[in-house]
Amino acid sequence: MLDQPFDSLTTDATGALPLHAVRPEGLEALLATLPTATAAFARASGFAAKPQELVLLPGQDGLAGALLGLGQDRSPWAFGGLSSRLPEGSVWQLQQGDYDASDATLGYCLGTYRYAAFKPSERKAARLVAPAVGPEAVSHAGAIAMVRDLINAPANILGPVELGDIAAGLAARHGSSATIVEGLALDAEYPTVAAVGRGSVRPARVVSFRWQGSGATDASPLVSLCGKGVCFDTGGYDLKPSSGMLRMKKDMGGAATVLGLSRMIMEADLPIRLVTRIGCVENSVSGSAMRPLDVIRTRSGLTVEIGNTDAEGRLVLCDLLHDASAESPALLLDCATLTGAARVAVGPDLPVLFCTDDAWAEILLRNGTAVHDPMWRLPLWSGYDDWLKSPIADLNNVSSRPQAGAIVAALFLKRFVSANVPWAHLDLYAWNDLSRPGRPEGGEAQSLRAVFRAIGERLC
Repeated sequence: MLDQPFDSLTTDATGALPLHAVRPEGLEALLATLPTATAAFARASGFAAKPQELVLLPGQDGLAGALLGLGQDRSPWAFGGLSSRLPEGSVWQLQQGDYDASDATLGYCLGTYRYAAFKPSERKAARLVAPAVGPEAVSHAGAIAMVRDLINAPANILGPVELGDIAAGLAARHGSSATIVEGLALDAEYPTVAAVGRGSVRPARVVSFRWQGSGATDASPLVSLCGKGVCFDTGGYDLKPSSGMLRMKKDMGGAATVLGLSRMIMEADLPIRLVTRIGCVENSVSGSAMRPLDVIRTRSGLTVEIGNTDAEGRLVLCDLLHDASAESPALLLDCATLTGAARVAVGPDLPVLFCTDDAWAEILLRNGTAVHDPMWRLPLWSGYDDWLKSPIADLNNVSSRPQAGAIVAALFLKRFVSANVPWAHLDLYAWNDLSRPGRPEGGEAQSLRAVFRAIGERLC
């Protein structure tokens, strides 16, 4: 699952047909450069350069080229629908135009993505001659495909052990050795992760690795990433209904996201230090599973009353955050498919950002907009802190009130982060409910490119 080759890219331009990507305001100027008969055909077809509009141009020997409409879409997704619409097995070369070549490459590659572990694609994709851009676009496409593969993998194939092994494999690829904590050591070092995983026959584990860029020193900024890796979530004794359980193989989307981000950072060889931690568990029902109103002690020493066993993600993360916070990183970021409340608030396409540092929040939001990988900030409203009170423990894992679920979950996590550490928490959906150009239905990598660019701007 670490690699999905992009066979749709080629460096051989032999026999490649010209592909013109054009906006409405540039259409007439482009048509004026084409042969008279070709331009007349494009006009007669009604081509107006609207987004995703495509017309194949005839020639004496068959196809002479194609026109792709961009409209005013400047995102990579403007090129995301091409591979399935161009003739099977054909080869194309983008011509110069009013677009970003890196975005075009990224969008085209992501448009070819299919989860093909069990059902290979029946169609051979059209190939694109790779534009003369840096390696970043292909690197990012590979990382995003890896994240999608991880989230799309069925839970019987990708459990806690398998997820941890993939993290270790990624670390090894970049010269790092992963640390795996499991068994009795997990009970001692990450007791809340152990408590969540105790109900499953598949053992829980925490996997971490450290990496340092070739241009980094021991004094270089430290970025610490934490991911929720719940490989399947039944809800525990507070059992989800069948409709709510249907997509719960994606509940490890936070771990997949931080692994994808780690991969992008390491492949770019950013001059920073990186530590990645993921909690790999399955939240199941059994005689050994945690129960409502159980009390567990966290790594920090705080005790937590279990108000709801289906609020397990914050338990997986709290020990990881406390561990990471002790190293005083320049940025501590966690990613999790944490609350349905975040989706109710902003829908599936906008990850919710909570952040204790306004400068980091501004950089993350701005770069999300710039690279068309957006997020939306919600407040860490301290007035709701009391909603986590417990009569017998330091705090409850859920609120005593039904409102502001995403905020209250973030406030729970904030208890485990040192006040002097810049902390950002991303509450993700990590899924596409419907297929769109470049974004097929299924697992999705959200906020990767935004965070990568923000780290590069602030720390490199």
